[in-house]
Parts: sequence; C-alpha cells; structure tokens
Amino acid sequence: MTDYVERAGLQVAAILADFTEKQALPGLGIESANFWQGVADIYAKFAPENRALLEKRETLQAKIDDWLRARQGQPIDMAEYKAFLSEIGYLVPEPAAFSIGTGNVDDEVARIAGPQLVVPVLNDRFVLNAANARWGSLYDALYGTDALPGAAKPGGYDAERGAQVIAAARDLLDEVVPLASGSWKDYAGGDPVLADPAQFIGRNGESLLLRHNGLHIEVVVDREHPIGRGDKAGIADVVLESALTTIVDLEDSVAAVDAEDKTLAYRHWLGLMRGDLEASFEKSGKTMTRALEADRRFAATDGTEITLPGRSLLFVRNVGHLMTTPAIMLPGGGEAPEGILDGIMTSMIAMHDLKGLGRHRNSRAGSVYIVKPKMHGPEEAGFTNRLFDAIEDMLGLARYTVKVGVMDEERRTSANLAACIEAVKDRIVFINTGFLDRTGDEIHTSMRAGAMLRKAAMKEADWIQAYEDRNVRIGLAAGFSGKAQIGKGMWPSPDLMADMMKAKIGHPMSGANTAWVPSPTAATLHAIHYHRVDVFARQAELAGEAVPALDKLLTIPLAQGTNWSPEEIREELDNNAQGILGYVVRWIDQGVGCSKVPDIHDVGLMEDRATLRISSQHMANWLLHGVCSEEEADAALARMAEKVDGQNAGDPLYTRMAGNPDSIAFKAARALVFEGVTQPSGYTEPLLHAFRRQVKGS
Repeated sequence: MTDYVERAGLQVAAILADFTEKQALPGLGIESANFWQGVADIYAKFAPENRALLEKRETLQAKIDDWLRARQGQPIDMAEYKAFLSEIGYLVPEPAAFSIGTGNVDDEVARIAGPQLVVPVLNDRFVLNAANARWGSLYDALYGTDALPGAAKPGGYDAERGAQVIAAARDLLDEVVPLASGSWKDYAGGDPVLADPAQFIGRNGESLLLRHNGLHIEVVVDREHPIGRGDKAGIADVVLESALTTIVDLEDSVAAVDAEDKTLAYRHWLGLMRGDLEASFEKSGKTMTRALEADRRFAATDGTEITLPGRSLLFVRNVGHLMTTPAIMLPGGGEAPEGILDGIMTSMIAMHDLKGLGRHRNSRAGSVYIVKPKMHGPEEAGFTNRLFDAIEDMLGLARYTVKVGVMDEERRTSANLAACIEAVKDRIVFINTGFLDRTGDEIHTSMRAGAMLRKAAMKEADWIQAYEDRNVRIGLAAGFSGKAQIGKGMWPSPDLMADMMKAKIGHPMSGANTAWVPSPTAATLHAIHYHRVDVFARQAELAGEAVPALDKLLTIPLAQGTNWSPEEIREELDNNAQGILGYVVRWIDQGVGCSKVPDIHDVGLMEDRATLRISSQHMANWLLHGVCSEEEADAALARMAEKVDGQNAGDPLYTRMAGNPDSIAFKAARALVFEGVTQPSGYTEPLLHAFRRQVKGS
C-alpha cells in the first residue's frame, strides 16, 4: 500500500516526496514548496489537454475503423483514402520549407556520427556499463565475438585467435589512418608518419591518439602488458571511441509500474547527473564496484592538453502521453499523467549537470536531452513543446535548454513528419525510426482492413522502405545535418556480430548519423562503420533528393489473395506466441523490461515492449479476420508456454507457465492477444502494468 503526503493539493507518494526533497532538490536553489506548486500548476494546465489528445486518438481510430470496415475486401483507392485521412485531420497540410533552429547542441549529437546505446534505467550496473561505453577495446570486441571467422579456443588465452585479432585491427588502422608508407603491421614505435598528418592528435605516454571522421582511436602502447610484450611496437590494444550517446530509458525497456519503481528510476538518473552512481556485484567470489569513468587526458602534438569525455553523452527517454502513474494522485482523484512527471523530474535532476554540481559533466553545451516516444502527429509534438516551455519556466531555465528527440514510430507521425518537426523546430535534436513499434501501429491503425502479411514479409512491404527513406530525406530538408541526429533502429541479435557487421553499415549509408546497438561490444564494432562511411558527406549527397511520395507509406501491408497452409499458420502463431510469452514472463514475474530472450530457434534477441506490441497485434489481427481460430491461438500459447518454460529451466526465480492456472504471466500474455484489438493504439503497457501490479501486490 502506497503512503501519500499532500503537496500543493497533490497527493504525492511519500517515497517520491522524500527523494525529491532530500536528494534531488538540495543544491539547485529551488524551495520545496515552490517546486511542488510548480508541479501542481503544470498538471492543472496540461493534464486536461493530455486527456483530450488521447481521446482524439480514439476518435480518429474509430473513424478509420468504420471507413475500412465499409470497404473490407475491396482494393483501397489511394486518392480516396488520402482525402478521407485529410478530412478527419489524420493528415495535415505539409508545412512550407523551414530549417530547425536548435542551438547549444553537443558535438556528439550534431557534428560527429557514431553508435547509440539504449539502456534500462532501473538496472544500475547496465546503466554504468552503457555510460562507460564511450571507449571500447577493439581487441576484446573481435576476440570474443563472431565478428571474425572462428572462435577462441577455451581454457585461457588463445594465441592463434589473438594473432587473428591483432591482424584485423592493424588492417583497420591501415584503412582509416594509413601510414605515409608501409603498413601498421610493420610499425615499430615512435611518432607515426601518417598519410594525413592531421590525423595524429597526440599521446598519453607512448600511447597514440588518432582521429578519423571525427572519431578518436587510441593505440595503446604498454610494453608490460601480456599482449604488448609480444608486439614489436608494444601495442597492447586498439581502443575505439564507440557509443557517443546513450539513451537512459524510462520507457520501453523497463517495468516501472508504481511509485517505488519510478523513484528508483529517478534516483539512478540523479546518480548519473551527479556522477556518483555506483553498482556493486559479485564476480568470481569477489565484490566488484563499478562507477563512471573519468575523462581521458592526452598531450597534443603541440604540447597542450587534450581532455576527451570518458563517458557517453546521456539522453533520457521519458514515457509517452498514454500512461498514468500512482506516484502522484491529482486533486479529485485519478493517477497523474506519467509523461508529465517524467519531464519535470528528469529536467530538474539534470540541473545538477547544468550547474556543474557533479563529478563529471554530461552536456558541455548546457542542454538536457529528452527523448519523447509514441507521439501521434504534430498536435501531440506541439503539446510536448509547450510542456517543455512550462517546465523550463518552472525551473528557471532558459528557453530551449530542454531538447527533444522525436521517435518516429507511430503512423500519424510518419505521415506528418515534417509538421511534427516544425512543431518542435527550436528544440529538436533527434528523429529516429523504429521498425517494431511502427509496425505495431501500422497493424493497429489498419486493423479492420483485412489480414496482414506474415511478420517476416512485413520487412519487405512497400511502406517500410518509404518510411525509412522519408525519415532521412525529411530530416535533411529540415536542416538536421550538423545540428541534430537522424537515427535508425536497434540491431536485435547481440550474439550475431558478423551479421551486424554486414548489415548495419546500411544505416550510415542511408544518411543516418546514429543507430542503435544492443551492447557496448556492439557499439565498438558498429563504430567501424562510421570510419568506413563519412556520414556527413553522404548526407550532402542525399540532400537534394526528393522525399518519397506519401502513397507508398500509406499502402497497407495486407495479405490479399494469400491462402496460407495450416502448417504456415501454425508456424506464424507459434513464432508470435513464443516471443510474447518469453518476454512477458520476465516482465510480469520478475520486473525485467528488457533482456536477451531466446526466440523460437533459441537465438537470443533483445526484446522490449516494441517487439511485444507487433507480435500481439499480429495475432489479434489474424484472430479478427479468421485466419486462425481462438482455439488455434490458445493451442499455440499452450505449446509455447512449454517451450519457454524449457528455455528458462536454469533460472531459480522462474515460475512455470505451462499447466499452471495461477500463472499471472500466462494470463497477461493471453490478454495481450485476445484483447489486442481494443487496446489503445495496440499498446501493451496498460495490460502489462495491471498484471505486474497483481504480482507485486501478492
């Protein structure tokens, strides 16, 4: 049972009030009473508008459902469809040409291209690993993954694998920072003579600091190191500048359902902004403590000192407009909109960084970077802009100190992306495509049109390529190059780095100056792509290209005329059901919002709520249109419960689902499928939160 205290007419969870007043506010020059009055004033103004925006989503969806239902089984006339969407306000007029005016943006966002991590805020150890992933050992990344053919032999250091790694690292140096003559394989020490002398930046002792495409490379010279001892130049490692930015996530990758969870999230964000977050854990029988890395210092070639950030530049992802939180109860009753609380709390906490109160600096440009997910269209983006205005005023921050990253992951946002950007044009620092959430919304928006393609075929549908291309072209037309990030989505398979190295170079080639990776190791490997592709030169090449037409984006991925065999239907149902259950059981029973979950073929995939949304919506769509029966869907869930139970057999905290009528996790998974049509925008959060609270309450 949550204890509450009264603050400015609000009922605030005691745990949140205590954290705010005793830990977060001290040092900021903001009186507690003034802070809570500001919170109350913001809720009084913005909570009703928040509700109205959600009601508009449902009104638009009902009109689309009716229009599609009346034409079910008929080809959709695109001109008629677009006219209808414009008439109801789903499509808005394209804005006149404009350029974003965002200022005070850190180089890692605007002027250097490189990988981006996303990390769940509730796991302090993961958060520290991600923040410290600014620099990564190329030797370790190549040695311990399949990025190079073969694998290290077990039982200590494998010298043969080591030689393979060292050769590959020297090949990369020859490729991106070549010597004026000869090869890095023949380098024997001293000041290297580079083909481009400007790439040699400085030293730390004998170690070399090099730079290419804005990214630093440290050639670590340590003749006492076991690897360095056997190298004629004493090179012990090649360290790449890797995760330039990290999104600390309060949304899709966490299970935060109550005041206790929210307060822990804010406490970890405070630890990052003050620089004092630490995590202790057991390893090999010893207690290890992890903390944030210090900055890295080098002597420039002219003798001056170079200081480089030791940590990734941190964004924070708030939740969207949909969810409410029991951390604050509004006057008259009812939970407060959670996204509003996130905006206030994460901005206030970031003031510790803005004021230089912590051990380290996050934003040297003096900005707070908030990623805002799941906004539907420019009206909702404009709401966020005005909310951030009010938060800045409440906290005494200059206008546009709080920046916004817009997740382009809902259909109404994709279709009106230029107008969405214009609504936040003076604070936007980021647009990012997300295939999974975007596909979930594609299915839900057009749920009544007919049965959808199989999930794998969705990736080849017309709208996907239009979506990815339009995102880049619209961002470039709005002046993002050199001012803001154009991002691409997550590589889902942490163990398949060879495949990532082949596929993910497509992201910088597309003109995106960042893309998501699932681990620090993946960040180091993906950094190689930004050495091989000069993204800003690529953006200049693409800048004059026309934005792909809206027609393809709006083409619904229907499986018209397809007659699947019973085996194909069962295969698709099993694949969806296994993915749903494998993720939901950890979310509901253990509060794990993101983890590497074995898929139906036992390949580990990074799963969060976006993957859950597409799978549950897909099954709901096939049920609605009679591709499968309720009995067949239930049978798939039962079969896959056995499969998931087996995959988790080694987890002592795991609660079996198959044949267990008391399994709340299984009930949650089933509800996500059988109630999928009626869930708002097909989101999974309302059901997940309700079932997780049952578990926590018991």
